[in-house]
Amino acid sequence: MKLDVLEAFLQEPHIGVIATLRRDGMPYTVPVWWLHKPDGIWITGTYSRVWCKQLLHDPRASLCIEASAPVSGHVEFDGRCEAFQLPDFDIWPISRELAEKYVGRRDPNNAAAVDAFFTNMQTEPRLLFRLTPEVTRAIDMRVYRGKREDREFQDKKKSEANAEPKPDIGDFHKRVSDPAADIKVIGTGF
Repeated sequence: MKLDVLEAFLQEPHIGVIATLRRDGMPYTVPVWWLHKPDGIWITGTYSRVWCKQLLHDPRASLCIEASAPVSGHVEFDGRCEAFQLPDFDIWPISRELAEKYVGRRDPNNAAAVDAFFTNMQTEPRLLFRLTPEVTRAIDMRVYRGKREDREFQDKKKSEANAEPKPDIGDFHKRVSDPAADIKVIGTGF
């Protein structure tokens, strides 16, 4: 995905799916709201949510953001999350931005809905996580041609299919030794 396409993609209100780790190491996935900023990916949650408890125990996470419009593609971030909590950190400005992104959807007519949602958020036991990406993958499906290894495999199969077919001598010998073999079939291709 080209940088300008990626930047536009990350401004859209696509739902992300975060993968956290259970104590036994099994992954746990859940849809989340996220906000891309220069210092990382911000995600809002509450202390009672399973994935938030898991991130407080083990900060490793992956966030996958998939969309079909306006750009068909996906972006994935693997990294570690840092918790930001009241009173040490004012979580409300970023929480407000998340409400504006997902409830407001850049439409001024949704201002009352954003205000109501944000007011409700402030009554919940909220915290924020900042995912600092260590690995980023971004695919624009409009121009994606597959992984290099997959394209090499496809090219090899095409080359094999276009190669001149060779007669199967073993099949010829089986047919000749069979007295019931049709002589016209045996001669085909030779």
